[in-house]
Amino acid sequence: MLKRMPGPDSPAADAAARVPPEPDFSFNIGDAEDSLERMRELLARFGDIYRVYSPGRRRYAYVINHPDDVRRVLVINHANYVKGFGLDRVKVLTGNGLVTSEGDFWRSQRAMMQSMFQRKNLTRFAEFIAAANDRLLARWDQKAATGEPVNVTDELSALTLEVILRAIFGEDLDRLANATGEHPFHFVASDPTRDLGFAYRFRQLRSLVAQLATRRRSEVAEPQDFLGMLVAARQRSSGAPMGERELIDEVMTLIIAGHETAASTLNSAWYLLSQHPQAEAQLHAELDAVGELPAPDLAATESLRYTRAMLTETLRLYPPVWLISRRTLAADVLSGYPIPAGVDVLLSPYFVQRHVQFWSEPEAFRPERPETAQEIRRPRCAFIAFSAGPRHCVGESMGMFEMCVHLYKIARRLRLRLPSGTPMELEAQINLRSRAPLMMRLQRR
Repeated sequence: MLKRMPGPDSPAADAAARVPPEPDFSFNIGDAEDSLERMRELLARFGDIYRVYSPGRRRYAYVINHPDDVRRVLVINHANYVKGFGLDRVKVLTGNGLVTSEGDFWRSQRAMMQSMFQRKNLTRFAEFIAAANDRLLARWDQKAATGEPVNVTDELSALTLEVILRAIFGEDLDRLANATGEHPFHFVASDPTRDLGFAYRFRQLRSLVAQLATRRRSEVAEPQDFLGMLVAARQRSSGAPMGERELIDEVMTLIIAGHETAASTLNSAWYLLSQHPQAEAQLHAELDAVGELPAPDLAATESLRYTRAMLTETLRLYPPVWLISRRTLAADVLSGYPIPAGVDVLLSPYFVQRHVQFWSEPEAFRPERPETAQEIRRPRCAFIAFSAGPRHCVGESMGMFEMCVHLYKIARRLRLRLPSGTPMELEAQINLRSRAPLMMRLQRR
């Protein structure tokens, strides 16, 4: 079991080393292709806290792995921390949206957008989420009949992109597709590179979003989609609407964040189910017991306890946002070590959620995790797939809803198969995802 360093008020604190342990090599965490494996090695060597010199940033990065330290950074003392490195690439894509913005501006934007994710709005999306999955099921059912393998990774990317675009643009998405036969955002799902070429193509779509928003401002009907809600949003203090640039930034943020995280999680979920037939059988039993629902609403998906537990366990093992960076504004103390002002503090949901002190069999896929004494005393910040504190993911309910509907629609009809023991190699870049697409065979149930 990993041991904590003495706390700052402990008499032993003065005797402890004033600098966390560090390896005899340097590397840029988050930028190096082998960041995940190197961090795994350093966790095994140093435990709950260590630091690494980052040549590219010319300063140390302090890495924390204990939930108590995570809670201090994200919740208790969050005002002392701002977003750290790694967001430049995101800003190129999304601008200054919720994921990248800070301070009073972020708080104002968050307040205006919070109501978008209320239950009444999510339930309103049930029919088109179900319809998108019905179309996918029809295609996959044909592939099951022929025995042709399916590129599950690409198919899920296209599905989740369609869902978030429909949630944002509503019927405008059909109008855009009718003009050319394909909506102009289609490449977001088919091009996973996220390089400068992709960023250029994506940013070219800002003018299209501006045009749609301008037309929406003339509408008087109650908004039925996220774009309409953003147009209707008002600042609490002044009653002023969201500015055009700010609105476009939030739309672009919703597209990227709302698409990639759901696609990656479902990709991992199908992989895990293919390797764990007992979990798959329990999932099938729960979904079959519900009966036929053309378009499951939010309440129906919330009753799927095992399905949600399975998705939560998938997020524990393979969180799409695998690395969170913060920068200290003033000095702090973590694990008994003084942390200077102006340094990077990194925490990885991937490793925090596998902490041996708080998870029994942390590497195992166990959706049914029993309430062992170890897990009953687990700190809340031992699971941070949706972050924590004021910056907890605003779209968590939406994401869980659409993923539950997908599993309900597909797993009631089909099994997805990979040979037992097949590894899923990971690529840890901006998001955590499978390095190669999952090519799976389908079986009718």
